Amino acid sequence: MEPAPPGGSGPAEPGPRLRGLRGADPAASASLLSRAPAEAALQLRAPAVAAVLPAGGSGERMGVRTPKQFCPVLERPLISHTLQALERVCWIKDIVVAVTSENMEAMKGIIQRYQHKRISLVEAGVTRHRSIFSGLRALEGQPDSQLSKPDVVIIHDAVRPFVEEDVLLKVVTAAKEHGCSDYDLDFGTECLHLALKYCHVKAKLVEGSPDLWKVTYKRDLYAAESIIKERISQQICIVMDTKEDEEHVGHHLEEMLKNELNHVKITSGALSHTGRDLQQIILEQCYNFVCVNVMTSELEETQKLLDVLKESNLSILYPVVVISVHFLDYKSVPFGQKMENLMQIREFAKEVKKRNILLCGLIIYYPQDEQNLQDSLRQGATIIATLIKERNSGLVGQLLVA
Repeated sequence: MEPAPPGGSGPAEPGPRLRGLRGADPAASASLLSRAPAEAALQLRAPAVAAVLPAGGSGERMGVRTPKQFCPVLERPLISHTLQALERVCWIKDIVVAVTSENMEAMKGIIQRYQHKRISLVEAGVTRHRSIFSGLRALEGQPDSQLSKPDVVIIHDAVRPFVEEDVLLKVVTAAKEHGCSDYDLDFGTECLHLALKYCHVKAKLVEGSPDLWKVTYKRDLYAAESIIKERISQQICIVMDTKEDEEHVGHHLEEMLKNELNHVKITSGALSHTGRDLQQIILEQCYNFVCVNVMTSELEETQKLLDVLKESNLSILYPVVVISVHFLDYKSVPFGQKMENLMQIREFAKEVKKRNILLCGLIIYYPQDEQNLQDSLRQGATIIATLIKERNSGLVGQLLVA
């Protein structure tokens, strides 16, 4: 069963569990609670499933020295994105990755750094089919092996990071019914052809999704990164201590963002002493935060948010964008004093960048008359949307003015 082509259907949600504000680990129970009844029923009657990823290729067509499965996409190796996609499928019990001996230590480092689970490594063969064979041998259920023999094995390319659970389920179901299955856009793949030729089994070709393309050329890396950026930009959390004040200017910014970015989910949370709102948002894996500071050039609220994010594991897999928004009255406090305070953002940004958190600052003058305020809020919303979508590390620590 061999998945084919990346793109449109959402990228897999991150595999690592997220810690709460005080080190708790509610993600596992939250995952169980959110699991659909149909999925739970599937677990009771489904065959045992494992996956084998041949990842021993040299990537000659990529035109770079690094094998394409280890090329960075959003500063994370491509194969890590693929593992993430398979890990989120709870009914895949084991994932076996076949890598060359020279890349074995690098692969172990990737598993450790990005906290991948259920992964076993075997040495790749000299060809793709030999690598698949090595992976299958590891799943034979030998007495000295920690892996049990599955009923169905999914063979999936290490450079197809956008595979979705519904496609995998169709393939597994077809394989169980027909003895072998495969999917591709046009003609199937060589594994299906070999199974038909040598195994004497009935086979079924499952129609795949158009976004399961394979990363083959250098331009594909840019396309994959663009898709992932787009997907993790679909939710923004506005953090502010409103004290239930509906006239809080932060609510005006929130409404402007909703009006200007109607395709993006906008939520809000408070930095209360319990942090429950924010903790839940983090568990939902939002990667974009706007911290609102009204009439102050201090970074206290932003610092609290950064501490919360650093304590969680949110930024392990994807860069988290934090925009510290300051509504400042330029008449009440000398401009030099305000800027001196705000320049601390550069030091904060430099420090949290090490944790994959991208921090920028945005100044909006307030109070203003209604028309000017609306114009400033609209421009601020545009800047926020751009910073989130682009995720440009070159703008980290910069102060922008709306």
